[in-house]
Amino acid sequence: MSLYRLNRLFNPSSGRLLDVAVDHGFFGEQSFIAGIEDMQSVVDTLVEAGPDAVQLTLGQAKYLQRVPGKSKPALVMRTDIANVYGNPLDAMLYSHHLPDAIEQAVRLDAAAVCVNLIQLPGHPEVREANIRSIMALRTEATRYEMPLMIEPLVMQNNSTAGGYQVDGDIDKITTLVRQAVELGADLIKADPSTDISEYGRVIEVAGDIPVLVRGGGRVDDRTLLERTVAVLGAGASGIVYGRNIVQHEHPAAITAALLAILHDGADVDTALAMVTGAAA
Repeated sequence: MSLYRLNRLFNPSSGRLLDVAVDHGFFGEQSFIAGIEDMQSVVDTLVEAGPDAVQLTLGQAKYLQRVPGKSKPALVMRTDIANVYGNPLDAMLYSHHLPDAIEQAVRLDAAAVCVNLIQLPGHPEVREANIRSIMALRTEATRYEMPLMIEPLVMQNNSTAGGYQVDGDIDKITTLVRQAVELGADLIKADPSTDISEYGRVIEVAGDIPVLVRGGGRVDDRTLLERTVAVLGAGASGIVYGRNIVQHEHPAAITAALLAILHDGADVDTALAMVTGAAA
């Protein structure tokens, strides 16, 4: 792992990271592209808002990386694609990583790559495919000193909860996070737990590997900001939010509010006022 690349991700003052995930179109689900149909416009808005990083796919990274100047967000490149989010699930499930993902990430000047580690009830073959991808990517990431972000994703049964619904069971989350660490993660992108007061357990099992907390499905602004303060208080090193930013009515304002919490220590009410002020 190259510390040089990680230095481009984390804010030098706070040591924390806001990564905005806009890789949802990779998974072939129609509902995932709501609000991100025009990727040029989405990326332009994010560059102006100034998060620490933006998570994109091989095909969409160009919109970020062709922006001139030194101050734009760093690129985190998504490396794998799966069909596990539909309801009902397809008859045949798959998960594949780009065979030359690390070389492509180097060419695109990415600061890190991201790969899933999915636990889907009744489908251990998906987790096996993820583990194979992680092992292959770990070898190449080491060769090129590319930080590897593993995303342990504990999912509920799609037939009862719908696609992309996470299971907030802290025991399941900590077990999968620990497996990601054992597989050689440089960064962990983890689910939030249902009881956020227990989140210190996730930080503990990750050891010295930075934990970034996923945003999950859309929630109201206060809930999002309160959760952010809570996971940072538990020891998380940052957040990776997608739809709660790009599908927000005021994406620049919610980004500014989150950055204020992460890097300036703002409280929930101060950050919320930044969002409501933009709506006024």
